[in-house]
Amino acid sequence: MIPDNPRILLVNDDGVHAPGLAVLEDIARTLSDDVWIVAPEGEQSGMSRALTLTAPLRVQQLGERRFAVTGTPTDCVHMAVQNIMAGKTPDLLLSGVNSGQNIAEDVTFSGTVAGAMQGIQFGITSIAFSQAYGFSGKAAIQWETARQHGPGILQKLLSAPWSQNVLMNVNFPDRAADDVAGVEVTVQGMRDHNVVHAEKRMDLRGREYFWMGFTGKKSDPAMGTDLRAIYEGRISITPLHLDLTHHDTRDRLAKALA
Repeated sequence: MIPDNPRILLVNDDGVHAPGLAVLEDIARTLSDDVWIVAPEGEQSGMSRALTLTAPLRVQQLGERRFAVTGTPTDCVHMAVQNIMAGKTPDLLLSGVNSGQNIAEDVTFSGTVAGAMQGIQFGITSIAFSQAYGFSGKAAIQWETARQHGPGILQKLLSAPWSQNVLMNVNFPDRAADDVAGVEVTVQGMRDHNVVHAEKRMDLRGREYFWMGFTGKKSDPAMGTDLRAIYEGRISITPLHLDLTHHDTRDRLAKALA
């Protein structure tokens, strides 16, 4: 149960100066004035649940309850809970708002989702927020969609029953706030093609290098998935958890190997 005026921790993977973090702060402040920001010093997209184990972490205070960490989103949550906010664990962790959707298999390498995953490991109610954008690129991100719909989604999620070891993955569609086609509770989808590719380029000294990126090609997902909801302009809410066990296969293996 979230108390009135909860202590809220904000984290992201786009960095402490990212526009999506400012949107997330606006969302959080509709619920509380006890808002703390502990975010990466620079962009950490695609870092998943990486921990920095081979280099020191440095923390810089940028303002009241606002800190930058030279590490990953998971590092930030550890630093916040165990050091910066030590003595009073956050009641709620919000991660994002990510520039770009985190749906389908993206969730397994998303730093945004990873921040929320680390939150639930500490027993904190945790929600990841992402704002989809299309082929027009980051310059046309519909931040106002997340800003307008985020507070209502947050209030509804916090009033709903939900297991402690589950995080909520919320994705806003690439539409203006007034054009959103509704809200759907979804399952994690799977694309029918590989979206990540390595593009070969040449540097100015004639040596080749590779840059990882996304193809941006649409798939044809099933109804009820996060992919389909975002494609059709709905807000997608997917409950996720850390248990990756495939229980049907586990049961069959147990019988086969008994």
